[in-house]
Amino acid sequence: MRIMAIDYGDARIGLALSDPTGTLCGSAWTLAEWDQERAAEQVCAAASEHGAERLVLGLPKNMDGSEGPRAEKSRAFRALLEEKSGLEVVLWDERLTTVQAHAILHAVGKKEKKHRQNVDAVAASLILESYLGSLK
Repeated sequence: MRIMAIDYGDARIGLALSDPTGTLCGSAWTLAEWDQERAAEQVCAAASEHGAERLVLGLPKNMDGSEGPRAEKSRAFRALLEEKSGLEVVLWDERLTTVQAHAILHAVGKKEKKHRQNVDAVAASLILESYLGSLK
């Protein structure tokens, strides 16, 4: 089963796609979209184009496990994705994925100014890896 993970942000959305067996992260990229409705349409189009059968949406939680305004936005985005795609959308705790993504980009020698272009795709990959690991 091919699974697509989503790191939803206000300006950019990171997407990561598993291999066809749902075992490994195969590719990751970003979409630039500010409008939630158009963003949902683009994510659903990408899911359909790549044959994703399940979506995993990062759920931003505070370090104490509580949810704030960003989590509310993710829940609203989940509803849009389910409506437009007809796919199951799993909410997945994404705590520290952006911090880890910046650390990974720094470790491979990317300049801080270049992080913005890639950090959401890397964060989506981390969400996907975490979710896939939980299935084992």
